[in-house]
Amino acid sequence: MTQHHAELLMYPAPEPVRVANEQWLARILEHLGHSRLDATKLTLPELWLSPHLLLTQTCGYPLMTALRGRVRLIGRPRYELPEASGGQHCSLIVGRAVDPRYSLGDFRHSRGVINSGDSNSGMNLLRQRLAPLQLDGRFFASVGISGGHRESLRWLRENLADLAAIDSVTFAYIARHAPEEVSGLRVVALSALSPTLPFITAAGASDEQVERLLQVMNQTLHELPEVVQTLGLSEVLPATESDYEVLLDYQRDAEARGYGQLR
Repeated sequence: MTQHHAELLMYPAPEPVRVANEQWLARILEHLGHSRLDATKLTLPELWLSPHLLLTQTCGYPLMTALRGRVRLIGRPRYELPEASGGQHCSLIVGRAVDPRYSLGDFRHSRGVINSGDSNSGMNLLRQRLAPLQLDGRFFASVGISGGHRESLRWLRENLADLAAIDSVTFAYIARHAPEEVSGLRVVALSALSPTLPFITAAGASDEQVERLLQVMNQTLHELPEVVQTLGLSEVLPATESDYEVLLDYQRDAEARGYGQLR
């Protein structure tokens, strides 16, 4: 029995979502006859680039930048959730319900918050949406980094920021399982569409191994209807890097408008 890293960390919460991901991973490993290496001491980049990686999920923007050519793409999830369907998702651009500002343009010179500087849903999609509205390369008065989408929502609730872009899958999970975390908030606008977060394996995996992983991931979803229900994930679709090229198009569009850095 070979040992590999297998982690699904892009949607770690709320708890029912974490448990469903763990159930799915356990069944995948069981079918493949692999055991699981401890990854608790690895950073996300270390996990993504580990030669012992069997399966994980990453963000589409790092896939096309820091990870391009350094991992193998397995596929992308087909969620069936609000604002996430058919292998696509988007960001919900969120503010407080009591904020009198109504349109995105009204939030110029407000306080923005992003989960991280390399996030597609938290930064890249927001940058693309705000690029036509910026003035002299700036939209916000300030931009904070929260470290995660749930933290960005907390910043909004506690009036530490005024506007954030939240991955639509994350928002759907929180609205379903922890509605108090989105209470008092409202969706101001939607971002452009984006392919859902890709599943990857180590760069050294063969075509046959990648195909086998995709097959087993879908087989186990059919075996675990409760996981499908909790995750809103009915299928893993085949995918190629070209599916994610649009994310670099969004970056180039913002840069062409003089808004290469979200600020």
